[in-house]
Amino acid sequence: MPTFFTTLYADATQSSQAVAQPSLIESLIPFFFIFIAMYFFMIRPQAKKAKDHADLLKDLKTGDEVVTSGGIIGRIKSVSDDFVSLDIGNSSLKVVKNHISYLTKTKKS
Repeated sequence: MPTFFTTLYADATQSSQAVAQPSLIESLIPFFFIFIAMYFFMIRPQAKKAKDHADLLKDLKTGDEVVTSGGIIGRIKSVSDDFVSLDIGNSSLKVVKNHISYLTKTKKS
């Protein structure tokens, strides 16, 4: 019986020595596919969202109703390069332009 186990061990040792190591390129192929998946599922949508937000900020005009990142809803009173003045009921509020989250209503031309 011990010879049987010795033979099995010898066969296992020989077969493990016969397995070749993958080349560098074969090892990097899975990382390449992971990067491609990350690009399409994470990086590209985030860049598209940033571009859409930049377009929204560029197209702001007096009379548009917007929501800030803090949740304040107001109508645009004036627009400058970096700031937006919002009319919120009886008062006016100056907000950094980048903190405008989205547009709720546009001014009817």
